[in-house]
Amino acid sequence: MTGPLVSSYWLQKNLNDPELVVLDASAEPNNSDFKNVQIKGARYFDLKNEFSDTTCELPNTLPGPEQFENSCRKLGINKTSKIVVYDNLGIYLSPRVWWMFTVMGHQNISVLNGGLPDWISQGYETVVPQKQDIKPGNFKSNFQPEMVKDYDFIKSNVSLQESVLIDARSSGRFEGTAPEPREGLPSGHIPGSLNLPYPNVLENGKFKAQEELLEILTKTDINQKPLIFSCGSGVTACIILLACELVLKNEKSVYDGSWTEWAQINR
Repeated sequence: MTGPLVSSYWLQKNLNDPELVVLDASAEPNNSDFKNVQIKGARYFDLKNEFSDTTCELPNTLPGPEQFENSCRKLGINKTSKIVVYDNLGIYLSPRVWWMFTVMGHQNISVLNGGLPDWISQGYETVVPQKQDIKPGNFKSNFQPEMVKDYDFIKSNVSLQESVLIDARSSGRFEGTAPEPREGLPSGHIPGSLNLPYPNVLENGKFKAQEELLEILTKTDINQKPLIFSCGSGVTACIILLACELVLKNEKSVYDGSWTEWAQINR
């Protein structure tokens, strides 16, 4: 693999690699122009049901290592698999999937830059999704707890400010001038956090060039401190995290409960 991002050209050239597993992380339903199509051989990664802790009242919560491992094995994913993940909105859910695999100790994973829209714009083949006969894999989770932060850690950091908390939501939601999409949840932000709306690191459905990302990120007061990323429920936080991974060496983690948890506790 060539790092956390691959191009449509790279994927097309490597599509027949027997170790390659392509994951389709598209949300359903959604507002994509590309519905009911996928890259040939792609396996559907059900983020909402199979790969979230559905026993938790918070949305999109990271599942435990055992659940993640079992769900990966059902998808035929092996310890040696080279994984490429995409979604049909360009860059939206795929960075979350990349982060989840990284948390579970699997480094050989990349996001398709530009996702399905870019793949189609390049004229590469798509198919109608169909049921697949998949041989179970031998994936093994190796959980990296330092990559996930909980409420207590965030509350402590409000006082200590040893890490920089970056919020990927819109400036309106961050400032409390626009409503939250979840009913009954106030808008606003965690004290001491910085705001970097996730669209700021994207352009035409792809990540901006590394020089542009570095310019955007070095404008924020992060220095060499560990970085923690949050949003509404921990999904778009991973877009900013991946952008930082491309250009910064800082230690990185996600506050998985994000604003939904913080706002519920601190009403």
